[in-house]
Amino acid sequence: MKFFISVSVIKIPLFQLKTTIMNLVFELSGKLNLLNNTIHFFKKHFIVITGLGCIAAFGRVIQLGGFGEITSWLNLVLEVVVESVRVLLFLYVLGLASIKDGFLRMRRLFTHKNNRKALLTIAIHKLKKQWLAVLLNTIGFLLIAWVINYLIDLLAYKTCLYLALKKEGILAASSSEWAILLFFKNLSVIPFTLIFETVFLLWVTNKLKNSGKISIE
Repeated sequence: MKFFISVSVIKIPLFQLKTTIMNLVFELSGKLNLLNNTIHFFKKHFIVITGLGCIAAFGRVIQLGGFGEITSWLNLVLEVVVESVRVLLFLYVLGLASIKDGFLRMRRLFTHKNNRKALLTIAIHKLKKQWLAVLLNTIGFLLIAWVINYLIDLLAYKTCLYLALKKEGILAASSSEWAILLFFKNLSVIPFTLIFETVFLLWVTNKLKNSGKISIE
């Protein structure tokens, strides 16, 4: 009799503990809506994002002399190309996989003064009200970015990839590990950062819905 009573007494706190943990996990997941939407967008539009990233990645490799020395004018042209790709990615995210919608949103922001003031008011109010969510999402983003950068550093400095590419003649003999570093950064952490920042702008102005969809208004 005493045995069954003691077991039941133990089970009650364990059940309460499990329930508490599940509630905390659910609440934390709700507060990470911004980061979840960033990852969701990256996965859903991986091909387009990777395509734009490849343009920027190869542009950086060429600028760093990965395929040989280049002229100053070509370096300037490539810089314009790389920065243009990043602007296109920003508009692509801002318009929910539509560069045109992203451009229209930006045009309304700069041409409608009242709309600009309204969005600023909404942003300030939301930052004051949900500062904890901003903090948690920022920490989560920084952790993910750190892991990606760490893995890229390992790939460039701790593996034989760099030496193998030079040996096979794919990279020029005068190139450095920075060619590999910036190549993979432009495919991963840089677009991920741009997406996170753009989704944050949508979230803080109430354009990002809890369902994970971004409303274009």
